[in-house]
Amino acid sequence: MAIQSKYSNTQVESIIAEVSAVLDKHQAPTDLRLMVLGNCVTDLLTRKVPQEARADVAEQFSKALAQSVKG
Repeated sequence: MAIQSKYSNTQVESIIAEVSAVLDKHQAPTDLRLMVLGNCVTDLLTRKVPQEARADVAEQFSKALAQSVKG
């Protein structure tokens, strides 16, 4: 069963395009892009998720990421 998002595809794709444009502007190679995005996720978890929930949110995020790249 597909998960319904409260955000539209247009909204998500627009933000992805903007973030990607910044990475392109800096000619960031793939490893640097992944490092930057990972650091952004860590910063977001640290600033916006209560400490007692961070590990669970990080685990769910990592599971969703792994699932999204499975062929």
